[in-house]
Amino acid sequence: MLGVSRSTYYAHRAAGPARAVRERAEEVLVGEIRVLHAGSRGAYGAPRVHAALRRAGRAVNSKKVERLMRKHRIAGITRRRRRGLTRQAKRAVFALDLKGRDFTAPRPGMRLVGDMTELVTLEGKLYLATCIDLATREVVGWAMADHHRAELPVAALRMAAGRGGLEYRCIMHTDRGSEYTSDEFRTEIGKLRMRQSMGRVGSCYDNAAAESWFAILKAEIGTTVWETREAARADVFRYIEVEYNRSRLRRHPDYGYVTPLETRSLLRQNLAPAA
Repeated sequence: MLGVSRSTYYAHRAAGPARAVRERAEEVLVGEIRVLHAGSRGAYGAPRVHAALRRAGRAVNSKKVERLMRKHRIAGITRRRRRGLTRQAKRAVFALDLKGRDFTAPRPGMRLVGDMTELVTLEGKLYLATCIDLATREVVGWAMADHHRAELPVAALRMAAGRGGLEYRCIMHTDRGSEYTSDEFRTEIGKLRMRQSMGRVGSCYDNAAAESWFAILKAEIGTTVWETREAARADVFRYIEVEYNRSRLRRHPDYGYVTPLETRSLLRQNLAPAA
């Protein structure tokens, strides 16, 4: 009646136990995928979930992970563009662009990028300034306040320097916002024996690495409006120091999927002189 041959029918019946085992194994794998996806605040797509599974000792094909995530509607977060804070000062003193949209660095502590963003709370806005190491993409300096005056990025820069490892004449690249063209920020750059670099005003591509990090933060942190500034501070602190620097996987051209701190360690090992 079904037009199926006798051999096909019996072959299907014989494969039943193996098929049941395979389906059960996929159910277990989907459970592991859901755990990793939830642990990333829903941010990881198939490539990072696959990398996390491999790091956990799970030998699985990337195409299978992609297929199962698509089948069970498990998707990573798509980032949205943000409105920047950049406001050029009327009597600004600009620095040359020493980067030229080259957001790479061979060594940690050689080149940093910085930017600021605003976070919305029911108590009012909270501002976040960051310094990111281009060799590792680690957030090495950050500061938060209820204002975005020059002392905010200065505090982030001091944290980056306080952690150590910045080279003499390290480049600090930012946009042309009034906070970065201020006397306070320029003076701090001089005290730390760094070099200041700036992109053009209104060109997001000239500081793309710093702006991209804020897009990651706002996509992955999972909260758009906090009840209090203190709650926002705690959440951002946890994201930067626990989730991003130490846990978030990023594809490195030489090392594969590694965290920023692992990248720092690997680069230092490669730069260490042979015994």
